[in-house]
Amino acid sequence: MPTINPTDAVAEDRARREPYLPPATQPIRTVVWVLHLAMPLLGLWLLLAEPDLNIVLHDNPSHFWLIITVAGINLVLGLMVGEASARRADARLLLVSLVFLSGAGSFLVHGLTTPTVILDKTSYGFDLSHPVGLLVASVFAFASALPLGERAAQAVLRNQLWLRSGLAAVITLWGVACLVPGLTPLSGSPPEETGLGGLEWIGVALFTAASAMMFQLHRRRPAVVLISLVTAYALLAEALIAGLFPRNWHLSWWLWHVLLTTAFVFVAYSAYLQFRREGTSTGLFDSVALSATVRRIRADYEAALEELVGHLRRREESRVPIANRLAGKFGLTESQVAVLDRAGEALANERELSDRLAALVDIGRQARVGLPEKEMLAQGLDRVRQAYGDVRIKLVDNGRVTVNSKEYGQRDFPEDRPIRLEGKVLHPLTVKGRLAGALEVPIGRTPQDEALAATLAGQMSISLENARLYSELETLFRQYMSPDVAQSLLADPQTAALGGELVELTALFADLKGFTSFSERVAPGEIVEMLNRYHTAAVPIVLGNGGTIVQFVGDALLALFNAPARQEDHALAAVRAALAMQEAAEEIAAGAPGYPRFRIGVNTGEALVGNIGSPELRGFNAMGDCVNVAARLEGIAEPGSVVIGQSTLDLIGPQAETRPLGPLNLKGREQPVYAHVLSGLS
Repeated sequence: MPTINPTDAVAEDRARREPYLPPATQPIRTVVWVLHLAMPLLGLWLLLAEPDLNIVLHDNPSHFWLIITVAGINLVLGLMVGEASARRADARLLLVSLVFLSGAGSFLVHGLTTPTVILDKTSYGFDLSHPVGLLVASVFAFASALPLGERAAQAVLRNQLWLRSGLAAVITLWGVACLVPGLTPLSGSPPEETGLGGLEWIGVALFTAASAMMFQLHRRRPAVVLISLVTAYALLAEALIAGLFPRNWHLSWWLWHVLLTTAFVFVAYSAYLQFRREGTSTGLFDSVALSATVRRIRADYEAALEELVGHLRRREESRVPIANRLAGKFGLTESQVAVLDRAGEALANERELSDRLAALVDIGRQARVGLPEKEMLAQGLDRVRQAYGDVRIKLVDNGRVTVNSKEYGQRDFPEDRPIRLEGKVLHPLTVKGRLAGALEVPIGRTPQDEALAATLAGQMSISLENARLYSELETLFRQYMSPDVAQSLLADPQTAALGGELVELTALFADLKGFTSFSERVAPGEIVEMLNRYHTAAVPIVLGNGGTIVQFVGDALLALFNAPARQEDHALAAVRAALAMQEAAEEIAAGAPGYPRFRIGVNTGEALVGNIGSPELRGFNAMGDCVNVAARLEGIAEPGSVVIGQSTLDLIGPQAETRPLGPLNLKGREQPVYAHVLSGLS
């Protein structure tokens, strides 16, 4: 037997508890990624520390087209993410789109204010557009990375018109102020000290925090677009830092332009890669969405797949319309729809197999319950038809089973092999190796379906055989022994073993006084009729009070209470049965003068209860002094009366209406027995 290393077990347990890190966030790759992000800042430090390296590259057209390109990329990204936000109704996507749109507007103004393009010389707006635009974008970036709750997300979505229109108005006014000469100081020459007076550090902090929060989201939900967004936020923070050291047209000044370009081109390229991989733009930015949105998207996908599976399981021919509808709803390509169609068909087959196996289990469960045959077959067919389709059962009549006006017999199913009909397969149902019926099942599409149908036929045969066996046992046990004894034997055959256990019980003996003389006067048929009338009245009374009749001996019967079925008030139940038996006997005797009358003895005590006899023949009975005393009390009782022992009266209490008989010397006992005549219960 292999041994388990405790160290390995601890490591395996730790692996299960720790979050999974995809390849992009493994520690080594994370270090490499951080080093790449740090390189621009190292380059900035080097340029500032070595002025000889920080050369001047003054090229207005290059600057103009670079910034206009970045602005265009931002605009496209902002519109795409905004469209995804509208489609998914997601607040985070809306805020991310505002990051790109605010960047697009500010970079557009920065590019248009490039000297010699519209304005003759450099302007204050030219220097401020970059830091102001990034500062506004950092606010939206930080908000987009927050784990927005439902109420906050709904508030953002309710105000999206104001956010979009407000941003557009601010960018328009800023552009007019920067581009119209003489309108505001922004179109004029810049002062010696430009910048936002250190406010750029707020933007740096917001971008850094947003990047960290997005990275945590990426750990839980790995995606290319997410990691590109994390990188973009980090690069924009570095661009703000580079802008704090404005030496226009030097390499250090071009650095933040390169960072801007890299940040947004990286996001655009990641989106392009995902588009190439998925073939559609519908779900490009789903990984960025809020958790509630992701759950809703998954629910939509599951519902669509369930719809497709249900459609395929019904085997309808009109697959094209539902495929087109799914393609339109989720923006799927033809190849994706084809893959989904094949996956749905495979899942439908798997579900069908699971349903059929579950139906087999249910049929097997019913086979153990012991339902009547007709009820078992009806319930079984209802369950089976849910999984197998139009299944029908035909039972044998005079050794033949009729299906579609044609009769089949035992010889038509050699070695229990099925018969193929048009669109159906006929499987034999057997009981004790003989034909009992036939199961008609639709032809399956695969050998697996045929095997399951054969298994179903075998299971239905078992169920049918069990139902009939239960019916036979019911007749055998219920008519020849007490129901409690029968149930005990059916539940646990070991209870039929010889032996017994010591139990406190109440024994009830009853016989007919004058039976011998009555038997001498009448024919045997009248004797049987009289006994049957009395026992027909007495047996339901005993059983109705929880008693167990263990034997009939001529005109006498012995019933036990609290064995084998347990009863708390067994003494009270026994005397109730005894009084009810006398009432029933009085009614019978009143219509048949000359009939003998019941006399009953009841006593409580310990007795050995169990199976008595031999391995070949045995019977359930009770032995002990309390049973013998009950028989003796019945012997001294007057016809129509009930005599109970002192132990029984002690358990019943003051509700018993009795007349004491005093100490009695009974046959076979050395000690006297105190007994009472019971006349009723109060």
